[in-house]
Amino acid sequence: MKLADLTIGSGPSQVVFLHGLFGQGKNFSSIASALSDLATSHLVDLPNHGRSPWTENFDLDGQADHVADWIAETFQAPIALIGHSLGGKIAMRIALRRPELIERLMVVDISPARNEAALSFDALVAALRRLDIDHITSRTQADQELTAEIPDVVVRRFLLQNLSHHGQHWSWMANLDLLADSLHFVGGWSEIDAVYDGPVFWVTGGRSQYVQPDHVDIMRRLFPRMLQVSLKRAGHWVHADDPESFLVVCRRFLQLEA
Repeated sequence: MKLADLTIGSGPSQVVFLHGLFGQGKNFSSIASALSDLATSHLVDLPNHGRSPWTENFDLDGQADHVADWIAETFQAPIALIGHSLGGKIAMRIALRRPELIERLMVVDISPARNEAALSFDALVAALRRLDIDHITSRTQADQELTAEIPDVVVRRFLLQNLSHHGQHWSWMANLDLLADSLHFVGGWSEIDAVYDGPVFWVTGGRSQYVQPDHVDIMRRLFPRMLQVSLKRAGHWVHADDPESFLVVCRRFLQLEA
């Protein structure tokens, strides 16, 4: 599968960013720009998101295989991999199943465990599916029609980045139906008999509920060289909530001796 990606910077480290559910690679543009002296950043649209192709089925390993194959075809040497939320779960599965591709790993505000927080998307996605895009004339109209069901303006506009305009027609860039029907898998984690022994930064948001204390043991078992970093001012969208601190962590991650 040929995944859509945006390349920013020309630094010596090759870094691949994987976004979260209903995000796009471009969500990391400002972080990648600030890292341009250290890294060449590749901001990937995950399968079923952004400009990347859709799949007929969804499970974490299947999605990870598509990304891993793209990494293997694109790079000659192992790369640094940074994944947030769903992208973090996919990144972990890649590191555990295809460790030869990954020189170092950063997992952002997600864990290798079932996480019920993902199910909070259920009501949000239902609202998007009810939006009659055949009769939408502007993004402003779509925003107004979703206000009652999605009152948080930041969340609403984050989700509406998936609404694309072609001529007089609007469509969803994300595979809305498949992702909505797969939230159980998005929030899940299947057992895996593997260990990734490369360096791992585990970055969590101090105001987020996605990572729980009882997730630490399984994280250490799967990733024995894990270093946990908590950014106290950040919620789940760590890179957007506290970009300055997140950037400091990214630079430390990239400069760490492998």
